[in-house]
Amino acid sequence: MKKNRFVWLGLTLSLLAGCSTTHAPAPVVDRTSTMAVTSSVDASKVVPKVDGKGFYTVKKGDTLYRIALESGQSYRDIVAWNSLTNPNDIKVDQVLRVAPPEGVQTAAVVTPTSGIEVRPLGASGQAISVGNKTGPRGDKRAYSESNLAELEKSDTQAPAQPAPAMAGVTPPVRVEAEKPVAVAAVSEDEAISWLWPAEGKVIGTFEGGKKGVDIAGKLGQPVLAAASGKVMYAGSGIRGYGNLVIVKHTNNLLSAYAHNKTILVKEGQAVSKGQKIAEMGDSDSDSIKLHFEIRQQGKPVDPSKYLPPR
Repeated sequence: MKKNRFVWLGLTLSLLAGCSTTHAPAPVVDRTSTMAVTSSVDASKVVPKVDGKGFYTVKKGDTLYRIALESGQSYRDIVAWNSLTNPNDIKVDQVLRVAPPEGVQTAAVVTPTSGIEVRPLGASGQAISVGNKTGPRGDKRAYSESNLAELEKSDTQAPAQPAPAMAGVTPPVRVEAEKPVAVAAVSEDEAISWLWPAEGKVIGTFEGGKKGVDIAGKLGQPVLAAASGKVMYAGSGIRGYGNLVIVKHTNNLLSAYAHNKTILVKEGQAVSKGQKIAEMGDSDSDSIKLHFEIRQQGKPVDPSKYLPPR
């Protein structure tokens, strides 16, 4: 009987010990720090924003030549600005610089608007300062009635003497600034003289939804430079234009001559107004014609506003 009591007592103590066992608390995970790390990682992968001015994002079907035409720049310059090894290897969503990087600003020349005082320089290169003294220093005399009377007499009778000129010193000269003359400013673009690039009937106008004008003509007819400038492009790399010549006239204006049979000029060549640069044809066109465009900062403008009336 005592043996059974000891057994039950042992079982009871075991149960009590099991109930009183301290359980370790569940681990707490600090999710705040994990989220912060994830957020910082994602932020580092974000592509930095690029200012739209002076940059272009490549779209499907773009070529470097067309991008150059649309931006009014030479494709060679775009290649250089973006360090491209292959002009034909551009990818969709690639960001290209299509404007020249900012150059070093030169110091502005300030024109004086009021009178200025010119002081000559001495031999040592330092400005010579002229004092306010108008006469030599007085000598010291012993006080007496005769000396006092003599000084009073000299002050009333002696005429004022001008300050002695210092050797090699020119007195200050006041120079009046010239007043600016109002001159009507003529912009570089407005100074260009234009002519029609070809003879023939106009069969397509800018108002009709085109980017320029279409001039009908004969195969091999001369195509002339509408104004003096420099050949920026000569080739057939832009779809829809055939054999194309692009002439740059100013930093803002260029002209384009499309669908030629033959191109007679090379890139980088200077051309004069009225010079024959190509022969009319039907390359990449369903008829013989010249498609002529004028672009300002890469955007097509109405050529009739520049060309003389016919």
